[in-house]
Amino acid sequence: MASASSLLSEEQFLCSICLEVFTDPVSTPCGHNYCKACITQHWDTNDMCQCPLCNKTFYTRPEVFVNTLISGMVDQFRNLKLKEDEGKITDEQAELIGVIEEKQKTTEKQAEGFIEDLQQEVTQTAVSQLEKTLSQEMKKQLCDAELRRIQEYEVDVTLDPDTAHPELILSEDGKRVSRGNVKKNLPDNKERFSRYGIVLGKQGFSSGRFYYEVQVGGKTDWGLGVARESINRKGEIPHSPNNGFWMGYWDQWDVNIEWGVADAAILLAVREDIQKVGVFVDYEEGLVSFYDVETRVHLDSFTGCSFTEKLFPYFSPGQRGGNSAPLIISPVNHTD
Repeated sequence: MASASSLLSEEQFLCSICLEVFTDPVSTPCGHNYCKACITQHWDTNDMCQCPLCNKTFYTRPEVFVNTLISGMVDQFRNLKLKEDEGKITDEQAELIGVIEEKQKTTEKQAEGFIEDLQQEVTQTAVSQLEKTLSQEMKKQLCDAELRRIQEYEVDVTLDPDTAHPELILSEDGKRVSRGNVKKNLPDNKERFSRYGIVLGKQGFSSGRFYYEVQVGGKTDWGLGVARESINRKGEIPHSPNNGFWMGYWDQWDVNIEWGVADAAILLAVREDIQKVGVFVDYEEGLVSFYDVETRVHLDSFTGCSFTEKLFPYFSPGQRGGNSAPLIISPVNHTD
């Protein structure tokens, strides 16, 4: 449909007094058109009747009548204008709806992408957690199977009183050792430790595999492992593989947890409520391993060791004061 402006000009239908589209258009004798109400009011408020456009004076006030031709054209113009305007709150509305729909599509697409990313992230997290759980469970099962296997190499270990530091208290059956506060008057034989609170097992091993378990519950620190027969038992010497000691220890007051170093003892990162530790040695493989028996967890190992002489189980019940609980060599429970 052609626009109203392409057929009629709005300026053609404007009253020069009110500057609005004619309402009841009338013509003056000079041929100019006004709204009936506008020209009537104009002449009512002035002393002379003049045409506002050409200033023609009428000595007798003219009687004006509605110009039906112009009135009809004005009505036609108004109708066309109305239709044109309606075609435009429609075109603009359609355009606005289009913009809204486009934004809605974009938002929906973004939401779909976000949901997809979220689902993928949740899935990845779930898979990762599942893999972690399965990995932990597999490790636990593998460690359990490994521990069951090496427990078959259990040996009967008893403590050797001839090697015990004078402050250590040994049970009559040779299965318990604790730290006392009094230094006993004992012969200072060559086998006895005089500097550190250590005792060795009576049984020595120069080949094969062996395993033993020790109860450590209730203690603040302790040390376990193996030592070679020719170690220095009198002086102050670092407990390291280079000096013939392959031992792991735990001290609840030592917050600087470090794992095994090639030329040092292993500071074991264990639970404070750990109850039992297993020690396994494979002489030919050069391996010394430590296990938390209750949780079936491998704590740490010395690997690649070179054993050239007899090895003896090593026990240290720890420092004096608040650490009186004994280390107890206990039989392996093969039904665990």
